[in-house]
Amino acid sequence: MKKDLIRDLAWGGGILVLALCASYARSQGVIDHDTTTRIVIGATGLMVAAFGNRMPKRFAPSERARKAQRVGGWSLAISGLIYAGLWAFAPLPVALWVGCGAIIAGMAVTVGYCLWLRGRPVEA
Repeated sequence: MKKDLIRDLAWGGGILVLALCASYARSQGVIDHDTTTRIVIGATGLMVAAFGNRMPKRFAPSERARKAQRVGGWSLAISGLIYAGLWAFAPLPVALWVGCGAIIAGMAVTVGYCLWLRGRPVEA
């Protein structure tokens, strides 16, 4: 538990440092505003993908919880990578709408699968 908290705080601190460095580079004229935005938001997508990758590796008390964690992990990892990739390469309006749609779709797949599992009878 403590190890996960330290890792999560490190991700948050890393994104803050990245944002500050990108902002400083923009103020020095090294990069422009769009590049700063793409760097910081792309890192956020990579963070979502990393959390999705770690999700199935956590302890789950039942088989259903493990199944839900696997599907949730896959959907968040894939949607986070799509989000980061769009912010790296797509035009800004496309990155915004399609990237947010990918994250929402990943969450919808996870919630939908959990609801589907909940409606199924318990296997012995």
